[in-house]
Parts: sequence; C-alpha cells; structure tokens
Amino acid sequence: MFPSIRVLILAFIVFTGGVCAGQTSNKVAKPASKEKIKFGVGYTLSSDIYHRYTNPPNNASTRNAGSAILNFGGGPKFWLGTSKVSLSIEGQAVLGVLGYSTKENKGLGTLGVPIMAKLNFKGLSAYEREGKLGFSIGGGIQYSRTELYGVSDEFKIKGVKRSFFPTYIGQVGYGFGVNGFCMNGFARYGFHPDTDAKVWSIGIQWDFNKTSMKNISNPASSLNVK
Repeated sequence: MFPSIRVLILAFIVFTGGVCAGQTSNKVAKPASKEKIKFGVGYTLSSDIYHRYTNPPNNASTRNAGSAILNFGGGPKFWLGTSKVSLSIEGQAVLGVLGYSTKENKGLGTLGVPIMAKLNFKGLSAYEREGKLGFSIGGGIQYSRTELYGVSDEFKIKGVKRSFFPTYIGQVGYGFGVNGFCMNGFARYGFHPDTDAKVWSIGIQWDFNKTSMKNISNPASSLNVK
C-alpha cells in the first residue's frame, strides 16, 4: 500500500476514534445519539480547467503537454465515515481531448488515471444532511500519458513513443455538500523523484454517494433522524 494512503487511513482511525470517545464521555452530562460509521458506494465526475503533464526525459522531443478545454473525468468512489469526517477511495480516467504541446506539434490527447485515498471533512464527507462547506485532502498515484493519437510522421521517425508514466500525487479540495452530493474545486500536484516526471491539475469535481442519496427516502434510515 502507498505510504500516503497508509497515513490517511491511520489519521481516519485516530480521528473517528476521538470523535466516538468524545461522544461516549458526553453521554453522562447530556444524552445524545451516537452517529454510526457508514459505508457508501457511488461515483465521481470531474472537469479539469487545466492540466499539464511532463514526461520523463526524452532527447527526441519536448516533455510537456497541456490541455485547457474538453477535459472529462470519471470513475468509481467508495466512502467510510460520518457527517464529520469520511475516508474515501476513488479511481478516475481523465481524458484531455485536445491535449497539446505548444512547442512541438507531436500529436493530440492526454490521459491521466489518478488513484487516491482522501480524508473528507464536514460538507465533503458525503454524509452531511444539512448542507455545509467542507474540505478534503488526499494522496495516491497517477498514471499519465500524452500524445494519445495523431502523432506526426516527423516524430514517428525520431522514435517518439509515449507510454504511461507514474507520479505520486497530492490533492486538496474545498466545496459544498448535502445528502450524498458534493461539489468542490481542487488542485492536484504530482512528481516522481527518480524520473523527474511531473503532473498538475486544477478543476472541479462532483461526487455522488448513491448509498447516502438512496437512504434519504428511507424513513428507517439514520440519515432521516432529526
């Protein structure tokens, strides 16, 4: 397991343990219902306002490619937590349809596959019923590729062959969430110390915790407890 993911899981256990302990100690002075830790399944969608990927060094061409429009991402997402904090794991495929290197006309298209674990607080926990602002922090690994298609003959002759390269990534987000739906702006940065590869992205992400959304209409659900 990646070190950043291990750290996030440990932080989640410590934080939720403290919350539960605090709730237990408060029962003596003021009785209160204890919020249960819930598991949720859903998906996430994203749109990068801009992203830039830097390949490992290659003497045959420039290393960078970026994309500012027509960037679409999506994939599955899983949550474990409460309305105060949740741990999520997600994987996306992010396609930059018109990804391009402005210095050299090598080809078009970028593809990034970020796989992350995140700690999500308050509104971004995907379990907040009243609607609140919140933030998230996470990390993991991303596999990226540039020049997906339309590689020019000039660079084919030079032997330019793009393949997926890994980078270790971190991401922060801030936004709003209610009843299993979350929307946030995010910034992501990644690098690989051995290959000097880099990636960074800024964009908007939408989360849909289908389990939480489904439970809203269930009278027996804990999400309906006032």
